[in-house]
Amino acid sequence: MTGTETAGRRYRGLDAAQRQQERRTRLIQAGLDLFGTAGYTSVAVKQVCSHAGLTERYFYESFHDREDLLAGVYNELITTIRAETAQAAAAAAPDVDAQLRAGLEVFIRTLAGDARKARLVLIEVVGASPRLEVRRREALHEFAALIAAVVGPPPGPQTPSNRLTMTAMSLVGAVNELLVDWTLGHQNATVEELIDLCHTLYTAAHRAISDQP
Repeated sequence: MTGTETAGRRYRGLDAAQRQQERRTRLIQAGLDLFGTAGYTSVAVKQVCSHAGLTERYFYESFHDREDLLAGVYNELITTIRAETAQAAAAAAPDVDAQLRAGLEVFIRTLAGDARKARLVLIEVVGASPRLEVRRREALHEFAALIAAVVGPPPGPQTPSNRLTMTAMSLVGAVNELLVDWTLGHQNATVEELIDLCHTLYTAAHRAISDQP
């Protein structure tokens, strides 16, 4: 039997590519469960495989190493959260304040509602490696771009684009650090209070930009 024929065989109704994707999904879930609870530095590849019910052979089929898995988990979370945040904001159009609140609701509730996701996105990836630090900074800029797109050019005289992007980045940083503090237990606030505060910051910044001469 040739390698091509072997790869083309179906098992439990799945072909080889589908089975590999299923195994990758199980490893991603195991990474979220373990990195999001015990912490990235405390978890070995062998533990991830055991949690996923797979051998190490299948781990290296999808990931180069433990850092690669952390990057995979982080990217999946960020991609999903960003898409859901954008969808929520778009659904609240055309009122900018409503769009900002809708986006913040989804973003904050997603992280605050799952301690594993909050720990991985906000804490575990920070300084994990140069590669992940670059990706984390990219993700922050992606969310800043999302905010800038929601706010858009203010009415009246055109606001310089650098002011808008800097303001958006400042807001992303503020929410990020507030959630880090909250996740670590340094802030005693309800999720609703977090959303209200962040919405107040965002709308105040939006009005300040709009009022610029």
